[in-house]
Amino acid sequence: MEFPMLSKGQNLSLAADVEQVDVVLGWTESEIEVDVSALLLNVDGQVRSDADFVFYNQPESSDGSVRFLGTSATEDGAQARVAIALSAVPEDVNVVALAGSVATGNFGDLGKLALRVVDGSGHTLAEYVTADATTESAFVFGEVYRRNDQWKVRAVGQGWASGLVGLATDFGVDIDDEPEPDVASSGVEEAAAVAPPADTLVVEQGRATVTPEKTKTRGVRTAKRTVKKSKPIEFTLAENDAWQPARLFSVAGVGAGEEQERRATSALVATMQAVRPFARAVCARVGAPAGAFEGYVEVQYERGESKVIPDAVLRVSRGSRLWTGLLEVKTGNGKLKKEQLENYLDVARKKKYDVVVSLSNDVPASAGELPVEVDRRKLAKVSLRHLSWAEVAHEARMLLSHGGIDSNLEAWILAEFLRYLDHPRSGAVEFVDMGRHWVTVRDAVIAGTLRGGDQKAAAVAETWVSLSRHLALRLTAELGVNVKHILPRKFNADPGARNTAVAARLATDGIFEAVLRIPETAGDLTVIADMRTSRIRCRTTVDAPNEGTAGRRVSWLLKQLDGAPGDVQLEAVFSERGNEACDHLDAVRADPKVLTAGRSGDIVSFCLEQSFAMGSRRSGTATSFISSVTSSTDAFYGTVVQKLREFVPAAPKQTEQQRPDTTDVSAE
Repeated sequence: MEFPMLSKGQNLSLAADVEQVDVVLGWTESEIEVDVSALLLNVDGQVRSDADFVFYNQPESSDGSVRFLGTSATEDGAQARVAIALSAVPEDVNVVALAGSVATGNFGDLGKLALRVVDGSGHTLAEYVTADATTESAFVFGEVYRRNDQWKVRAVGQGWASGLVGLATDFGVDIDDEPEPDVASSGVEEAAAVAPPADTLVVEQGRATVTPEKTKTRGVRTAKRTVKKSKPIEFTLAENDAWQPARLFSVAGVGAGEEQERRATSALVATMQAVRPFARAVCARVGAPAGAFEGYVEVQYERGESKVIPDAVLRVSRGSRLWTGLLEVKTGNGKLKKEQLENYLDVARKKKYDVVVSLSNDVPASAGELPVEVDRRKLAKVSLRHLSWAEVAHEARMLLSHGGIDSNLEAWILAEFLRYLDHPRSGAVEFVDMGRHWVTVRDAVIAGTLRGGDQKAAAVAETWVSLSRHLALRLTAELGVNVKHILPRKFNADPGARNTAVAARLATDGIFEAVLRIPETAGDLTVIADMRTSRIRCRTTVDAPNEGTAGRRVSWLLKQLDGAPGDVQLEAVFSERGNEACDHLDAVRADPKVLTAGRSGDIVSFCLEQSFAMGSRRSGTATSFISSVTSSTDAFYGTVVQKLREFVPAAPKQTEQQRPDTTDVSAE
């Protein structure tokens, strides 16, 4: 589907039936942290109050119409998302400005900058791309503004050199980043520390009371809050490992089908009610505001003469606003059905709900894709969003491993929910099936009869891209950094062309390939599934030191690979084209000269590769294709990739003449 590409200063009118948009701000260099914000401006181009500044410390406007949904990695770099409920924006707000800022560096370091406006179904309405930024530390990407009761989008592309604080101040936000008061004291001093700044504490006869006083509020704090981390409750009194703690969510007696879905739904909703940060994380993925969450299961709705019963109703209240989503859940091999989702969309439109959410083991090949296509006419007033169980588990693991939960009890509840998901009987596996065409396509590759235009090959290719994204999600949750599945940029907006290209390579070379980019590693992790040899090959390439002899460069690498498996292949690539040497790590450890003897030129890079057995089954067991890809990736990262660091040359040394004279002359 074609959509308008805006140039700087150009605007576009939004259709009258568009009531909700997400504005996605993107940049190429994901290693640089960008803080995205939105400002609700009046006719004078100023905020009405500090509450109109929406950013990481204040992720929602007071009326709930504008929400910051967070930042995530993409195949093209990184992006942040801001949701705007156009119908809920106050009448005295004329413009919502979308901006970003960096604490270090400038926007010229970020590569291409993009603003993309998408509707409730994830379809792009307009896009603005620029590479004009230079020394700016704050940047307004664009505006969503109202003119004569019609909403429009404008590409702005204007920068500030004064960062987040300067940008916000220019729009009328009052910033106060003075150090927060120390609340570690006790008694009256503690009460004074936590009293609202507009009140005065008065002590009368030993009794503390607070009386109003007309003083200026402190303003908005831009200093980032410290993330807290709690640990689940530990059980230490068992005599041996065979003693298992009681489960909060029992797996006893769980059947299949509807019973499995009801158990998984109940466990999810109950955990979201008990662990508020988890509820916010899950709800943010489907466009809900940050607020008080409640969930209800199997609510009946009338649709004509029949009744429809979604698995759950999700409700979030924020001030006067009430957000509602209908949830349809599938577990195991259960597949979402178009007719069922369209029935829920009809109910949601009639009830003026916000969204229908599908939740299954389907992992879309890229964020925003839906596993089931529905009649787009039903998405005029209601959004359709998809969640995979992999994403749900990812959010839980991120909170447990990398902070965000204050209470040890909440941490235990969330850990118990993960414990339930990890059990095979839950049916909420993270990635379960290569699809019904897997065996046919696999056998055709081995026989040499597969052709790139085969529709079955395209379907399996899409599943492989989904599996690749699943690998990135798993590593993100485990490592606490945004791991990206890298695809050529030309395929980002064209899933059909992407699937065709993957299928063509499968037919020609017999391989699938996924490239994972992990921050702070020396090189990308490439996973290759070779269908003709039934092997999984994991590979990474690291630049060699740019100084020293070839032998010293090999020694530098061997020191980092202490404990790595001996069957890892180590290839040295020399500066002369076509000059490479390769052997197993065990052989190189025994005699490092096997890589350098008789070679001329400098070693410029090392390539490390390990081969693993490939499972052939489409799903379900430890010998399946999926489990072999997952276990191979985990093993190679843990034993090879995470050990490697880029070469950092030693600091230059001073000569004797350059060293300052530090002789003590005070006694002279």
